[in-house]
Amino acid sequence: MPPLPVEPQGPVTKRRILADLTPLRTSVDYRRLWFGNTISWIGQAMTALAVSLQVYDITHSSFSVGLVGLFSLVPLVVFGLYGGAIADTVDRRKLGLFSSLGSCALSVALAAGAFAGFHHVWFLYSVVALQAVCGALNSPARSSMIPRLLPAEQLPAANALSSITTTGGTMLGPMLGGLIVGLWGYQAAYTVDAVAFSASLYAMWRLPAMRPEGSVEGVRRKRASVIDGLRFLATRPNLRMTFFTDMCAMVLAHPRALFPAVAVVWFGGDAKTVGLLVAAPAVGALLGAVFSGWLGRIRRHGLAILLSVAGWGTAIAVFGLTRNLWLGLFFLALAGCADTVSMVFRSTMLQAAVPDEMRGRLQGVFIVVVAGGPRLGDFIAGSVGDLGSPGLAVVGGGIACVVAVGLLALRWRRFARYDARAPEA
Repeated sequence: MPPLPVEPQGPVTKRRILADLTPLRTSVDYRRLWFGNTISWIGQAMTALAVSLQVYDITHSSFSVGLVGLFSLVPLVVFGLYGGAIADTVDRRKLGLFSSLGSCALSVALAAGAFAGFHHVWFLYSVVALQAVCGALNSPARSSMIPRLLPAEQLPAANALSSITTTGGTMLGPMLGGLIVGLWGYQAAYTVDAVAFSASLYAMWRLPAMRPEGSVEGVRRKRASVIDGLRFLATRPNLRMTFFTDMCAMVLAHPRALFPAVAVVWFGGDAKTVGLLVAAPAVGALLGAVFSGWLGRIRRHGLAILLSVAGWGTAIAVFGLTRNLWLGLFFLALAGCADTVSMVFRSTMLQAAVPDEMRGRLQGVFIVVVAGGPRLGDFIAGSVGDLGSPGLAVVGGGIACVVAVGLLALRWRRFARYDARAPEA
């Protein structure tokens, strides 16, 4: 495995180990945005758990709980694409502000329904779907703002900080949500989420205007569309590779659906063991983000993505070979750490190598891949596990991921030579 090329370090340059906090120190607007998003992300994770628990209390059906994911996935995929197109044609600050306001209003609606004793599953499904619409509009706008707030050399650090937000929120939010629901009920959890959104609203409100750049704004407003974004992507092989490599990991080597069976058959465990298996990649991803200071010295982002995705596949395959729980958790955490590295550089390439008038649409495609890939991976892993065995699905998926990444690297060799000093889509 070749070493990752890095920027030459001067004698007074401090080699970072922990996450680089420079974006938080140098940009007040980015600092507000990051803190607001972190707080609101924890609140959203709390609400997601609370909704699932409430649906189960109403229906006593795991299938009904599963439908919560479906009601959120479809709007997220559809409006993710259109949200990106909208973000390229309007003031992104206003789009982020209004979509955050919509999410806040929906949390208020959930709290009001819980206080009023309005326990109807269709109401919860409707709110979840509308929350997904607001999220699909907000995420491309927020992500495409960052290159306007920070210089290019700080984008890897900013994306590592974003990973801390998502992984930390995903871990902390459900724990707080379960605690609050258990102590004070659904009303309290939804109310806390609504209050948490005030941080995101304040951050968006204090941002400067983020109108489309250039002197042909009116023409862009008329012509911007999802199709334009897909056509642009079709002519940019390096950007396409960021999506293809992520799909190799999430579609071919995503064993989450097998964890219940693996916990019992391999490790003789129970629901607690399943929880450990689910949490291990998130723990690894969080550690990868916390100790991400070295990522800012990497300039060959394409090569870094190829190696980290291959590392994910290798760690998953080795996990499939072990029958020791703690060793298995270690390799799952290692996979999560590799995923953070991949995410940081994929996000940085999308921000640095894409012109401002296309950033929203490419972020919309990013949302679709990130949201849809793992769910397709769950289906494939579950199907192979039922037709063959969990071991075949896990080990075979990890090997397939490594092979697929290798074939992609051979087909598009320029991707491994991508240099952050001269971004080329």
